[in-house]
Amino acid sequence: MNRKNIVAGNWKMNKDYQGGMELISEAVNMIRDERNTDTIAIFATPFIHLSSVSQLIKEEPGIYTAAQNCHQEESGAYTGEISAAMIRSVGASYVIIGHSERRNYFHEDHELLRKKVQQALKHDLIPIFCIGETLEERNAGSHFEVITKQLNESLCHLSPDEFSKIVLAYEPVWAIGTGLTASPEQAQEIHAFIRKEITARFGDLIAAQTSILYGGSCNPQNAASLFSQPDIDGGLIGGASLQSRDFTNIVTAFNPIRK
Repeated sequence: MNRKNIVAGNWKMNKDYQGGMELISEAVNMIRDERNTDTIAIFATPFIHLSSVSQLIKEEPGIYTAAQNCHQEESGAYTGEISAAMIRSVGASYVIIGHSERRNYFHEDHELLRKKVQQALKHDLIPIFCIGETLEERNAGSHFEVITKQLNESLCHLSPDEFSKIVLAYEPVWAIGTGLTASPEQAQEIHAFIRKEITARFGDLIAAQTSILYGGSCNPQNAASLFSQPDIDGGLIGGASLQSRDFTNIVTAFNPIRK
């Protein structure tokens, strides 16, 4: 997969069915009218919306749906869980794996995330794989080490062809939902480091083609300055994705930017 500019909205556990469909209809209409680049827009909705949203956007170029999680097994007696095959069957194209909230609240470790990535790839879902450090890790100066460990233990077993299908999202955990944001320079430093790590493991071509998103209180006010950095290819958006105008403004922040 070639390197793309991507803005993915992660709704998390928000919006009932009707509210979600109203939001998606507004946002899709705005993006259709205002986006003048090939920036990809992704809606990572709760499971209850995936089928309907996938049908709604199936004729919309450059707009896709994503699940926020998948189970690590193919099928079986896992009450309440959703498999990658089920997600793909309703038309979703992407799945978020390894979000810090899943790692923290549900204790998802590297081995579990490896299995989820494999399931996603097996069923032609593109993983949006999240990596990032806590405030304690950054203050201790171990953020580069944390990033390297997350890449090594969950992704570096992949073949070059498999890894080329991955989208990475760097999310400084200390900036998620806090209103704090890494400066464009801080974010660029980490993104450049991540790309260097990819180069060391998979070569220059795959590193150059890998989209790396920033996730950490990205909003309409700071999106353009973040996206103008050479190694930042878009954003994984939380709260701002729940407002159609805000999300559209982030998608269109790429309009004047040429990389």
